[in-house]
Order: sequence, then structure tokens, then C-alpha cells
Amino acid sequence: MNIAYRSMEFVSRFVGAFINNFYAAGRDTVEQVIRNVLPFMVFVSAMIGIILGTQIGSTIANVLTPLANNLLGLIVISLLCGIPVLSPLLGPGAVIASVVGTLLGTQIGAGAIPPNLAIAALFAINTQVGCDFFPVDLSLAEATPKTVEVGIPAMLFSRWITGPIAVVIGWIAGLGMY
Repeated sequence: MNIAYRSMEFVSRFVGAFINNFYAAGRDTVEQVIRNVLPFMVFVSAMIGIILGTQIGSTIANVLTPLANNLLGLIVISLLCGIPVLSPLLGPGAVIASVVGTLLGTQIGAGAIPPNLAIAALFAINTQVGCDFFPVDLSLAEATPKTVEVGIPAMLFSRWITGPIAVVIGWIAGLGMY
């Protein structure tokens, strides 16, 4: 009887600890989502609404598309999309990158832009990728205010510097494709 009692006690403690860990993890997850992710989603939704409502995405796309038919133009697009102040605004929902990408794809399909520039064009219009979510990443990591103060500009400037390099790498990768 004593062995059965101890076995049941062991199993009960194990199951209790197991359930308690999952409950605590669920509670922490919901808290993180409410504190960090939902405000970002509201911001992204507002930015998408503004970009779509004002047609700024189409305007920017129509201005940038003529630049996409050569390497130098793609580097200029990359530099424009990666401007540290502008890139977090271009990033939410990738609305502008989607519009520009659709226009570039149409131009590549029509033969106005050489197909071997497709990879470089993709890298050029997506220089801002990650710039919008980085502050949320830091808040999820519970970064100190000093880390946020230094980390966000460092990340934005690093994307601005590495964007044109990625375009050149994409251009090299596309050489001889078509």
C-alpha cells in the first residue's frame, strides 16, 4: 500500500508541475502578445490603411519603376527604400514593396526590364525588410532603453549600407541567367 501511495504521489506531483509549467507559459505568452505584438499590429494596420488610402504606394512605385532597368537604378532604389527614417514607414505590411514588386514583375514580363535583374530588383525593393519589426523584437527581448536607443538606429543604418551590397550580389547571381 505504501508503494502505491508513493507512486500516485509522484505521478500527481509530476502532472501538477507539468500542467503548472504550461499554464505559466500560456499566461506569459498572452501577456507578451498584449503588451508587445498587438500595439505593433495596430500600427501596421494604420500604416497600411494610410498607404492604401492615400495611394502613396502607387505613386512611389510609379516613380521608382523607371529606375529598375539597370544596376545603378536598382542601387538608387535600394538606397531610397533603406533611408533610416523612411524604411520603418515603408516596411509595415510590405505594401509599397508589394506594389513596386508587382509593377517590376509586370515590366520584366513585358520585356521592358531584363529578367536577369529580377533578383537584384527583389533585393532593392526589400531593403527595408525587418526595419519595422525590430522595435518589437527588442521589446520582446525586454531590452533596456539604452539598447533600444542604440540598437534601432544601428540596425536601420546597417540595412541602408548592406542594401546596395545585396543588390550587387543579386545582380552577380543573375548574370547569365537569361
